[in-house]
Amino acid sequence: MAEVTLRRFELSDVDAMMAWASDPQVAAFCRWEPYESREALLAFLRDTALPHPWFRAVCAPGSGEVVGAVSVAPTAERCRGELGYVLARAHWGKGVATSAVRRALRDVFAEVEGLRRVEALVDVDNPASQRVAEKAGLRREGVLRRHYWHKGHARDMVMYSFLASDPLPG
Repeated sequence: MAEVTLRRFELSDVDAMMAWASDPQVAAFCRWEPYESREALLAFLRDTALPHPWFRAVCAPGSGEVVGAVSVAPTAERCRGELGYVLARAHWGKGVATSAVRRALRDVFAEVEGLRRVEALVDVDNPASQRVAEKAGLRREGVLRRHYWHKGHARDMVMYSFLASDPLPG
């Protein structure tokens, strides 16, 4: 499989993003609810994604179509960032998310000064996302019990990390 590419989002990506951001299955483990309007998604792009320090569009191999997003959000500790990723359902199970996370890990440490650790919190009931984290080279550290309030429930989360000193994934 050709490797995915990552790039900054543009407002013109709203329609491609709407195709997957409105999918309830895609949004099931995300912090956001499925988008119901193009205008709300455009506001998210304008107000959140574009000014975000490290929020990238995942572009499909070959077509360059925007099929997901990957981000590393700053935390209170400047040495640490929180990884998030989401992918259109049509691309699940094909290595696209793993490739995107690997690319993000290679890029983010080079681009974000002082970053030493990227961590990902993955719902215990999301084994596909756990496989993505593991295949991308993140190390499972343990389960944080009732760590996160998600859509009306306290959820157990698996903590994964990747350090700047870890060997970069292939």
